Amino acid sequence: QRSHTGVKPFICTECNKSFSRKGNLTEHQRIHTGMKPFICTECNKSFREKGNLTKHQRSHTGVKPFICTECNKSFREKGKLIIHQRSHTGMKPFICTECNKSFTQKISLTRHQIIHTGMKPFICSECNKSFSQKKYLTKHRTIHTGVKPFICTECNRRFSQKVHFTEHQKIHTGMKPFICTECNKSFTHKISLTQHQRSHTGVKPFICTECNKSFSRKGNLTEHQRIHTGMKPFICTECNKSFTHKISLTQHQRSHTGVKPFICTECNKSFSRKGNLTEHQRIHTGMKPFICTECNKSFREKGNLTKHQRSHTGVKPFICTECNKSFREKGKLIIHQRSHTGMKPFICSECNKSFSRKENLTKHQRIHAGVKPFRCSECGKTFIDKETLTMHQNSH
Repeated sequence: QRSHTGVKPFICTECNKSFSRKGNLTEHQRIHTGMKPFICTECNKSFREKGNLTKHQRSHTGVKPFICTECNKSFREKGKLIIHQRSHTGMKPFICTECNKSFTQKISLTRHQIIHTGMKPFICSECNKSFSQKKYLTKHRTIHTGVKPFICTECNRRFSQKVHFTEHQKIHTGMKPFICTECNKSFTHKISLTQHQRSHTGVKPFICTECNKSFSRKGNLTEHQRIHTGMKPFICTECNKSFTHKISLTQHQRSHTGVKPFICTECNKSFSRKGNLTEHQRIHTGMKPFICTECNKSFREKGNLTKHQRSHTGVKPFICTECNKSFREKGKLIIHQRSHTGMKPFICSECNKSFSRKENLTKHQRIHAGVKPFRCSECGKTFIDKETLTMHQNSH
């Protein structure tokens, strides 16, 4: 009847909290006394409540008495079953009063609400970085410790977090359980599907507070913000060069190790970057997917299209600080600057003559090799370079 009347006659003398049942008061008082009278016979761990001991003992016996009627998954605790069943029913009874986002678990709502308060109570003792949840701090600490306890039995790759290890294993099994309802493309991870779906909706929820540029992925925003802050947190241990993105560091490190893991199946040429392999393969396929809207000329690489488009717009963004001469391509500026510095980095191994351009060295080396690859179609005479051939052909 007290559930109807609200009467709670049993009051704690320590904190004045009241209870409708004497047994609940007795359990509560153990918080103040520190008493834990229920002891596990397997491991001697003690508990304030008998129910908690019963749940704990199932970790030793392996008993999971609470079974889901939908999928037969079993649980040690009834509460865990109730939470799981919401994945079938779609129920999210815990609602944030700030943004109306709903959650299946109360703890998830509590953690979410910290976003609105801005509180980050969990602080790393190594670098003072703060986090809204303890689990994020725990994950972060592995950066400092370097511990990677989760090892893939297929490829021996190690992971600091179990969730990353579990996701990685899907690469070997080929499982892609998350399917886009728009185009049927499937993904290994749910987050990848969520990010992909934004390509259909056009949603870019992550906005830079400095320049208002928006992004479909939070990681892309984080990387972009480093342009404003100047942060380059990824440092090469070989040469101390620092990078804005981790992938840039990984690619750079291959310049020290010489590793080229991406191999062309057509000609076995290897590359340090996947993007370079993709571009190279277009030589074999003949694909030129980047098309100029002005003249319909097509290119294998996007960068070459960008350079070409400047021939239409007249833009020359690369300017020499010595003489203010401008260039459409950065490479042309670098070559030009050597006329001021006198640098000639390309040296002939036969006679030590040096050149400011690689192609000039290549032409020069033909003198030593005796190679004359350019042949006149009229008289059959051969020449070291194309320019000399062109001048000769004018005589015909």
